[in-house]
Amino acid sequence: MDLIRRLFTAALVAGVLSGTAASVVQQATTVPLILEAEKYEVVTPPVASVTAPAPAGGAADSHQHGPVREVGEGVPTTLEEAMQRTGLTIVANLLTGVAYALLLGGAMLLAGRPVDARRGLVWGVGGFFAVSLAPSFGLAPELPGMAGAELEARQLWWFAASVGAGIGMAALAFARNRFVIVGAVLIAALPHLVGAPHPESAEGAVPPELAARFVAASLGTAALFWAILGSVCGWLMSGLAGAAEPSPAARLQTGTR
Repeated sequence: MDLIRRLFTAALVAGVLSGTAASVVQQATTVPLILEAEKYEVVTPPVASVTAPAPAGGAADSHQHGPVREVGEGVPTTLEEAMQRTGLTIVANLLTGVAYALLLGGAMLLAGRPVDARRGLVWGVGGFFAVSLAPSFGLAPELPGMAGAELEARQLWWFAASVGAGIGMAALAFARNRFVIVGAVLIAALPHLVGAPHPESAEGAVPPELAARFVAASLGTAALFWAILGSVCGWLMSGLAGAAEPSPAARLQTGTR
């Protein structure tokens, strides 16, 4: 019972700290880019305007105005809306942090290896690679207004890429059988070999440079999030994972029964 309590305590503290840090960084990096991209979500089609009377026997001499950009519905227009949006973002980050910390802490216990802040940082790097970096090779973080495939297909591919990357890293770190390692690496590569779902046309209203900046800012924020999450979780669980019952994999490695 004490093991479960300490695990939940570590997950709560690590999740809150990492979620808070990510929320602060997002306000200065990704949020301004999202607000800018939402201005491109609504596009008014070009409107033809007659500039001169039509000549006799000829068509009207008209020209086309360029597309008129209008503010999308998601852009907050009042302070109350902006504060509500910021509050929801912070709550989502905190809940996400606690959930990922529980998964990471549980994995630390299952591994049966001693952990501390430094080793926890390594676990955090692994979480960043599995959840953020590996899926971004096929599906990079997207801004509002960008062209994308069906949401269900993208979610399924992201889940497969993330789980596959986790399996591959776990095998490389803990497995000793070459066939197991090769099989795990193939599982990790399979979603990328199949290919991520993309729309037939990649055209979108968002400027490419804005999208590129968002990808870099999102991955940087995610790296900070996972670094804090892993370090704090490992620090709070120091002495706990090593004192836990050794996992079957650890028993085989040490030769105990």
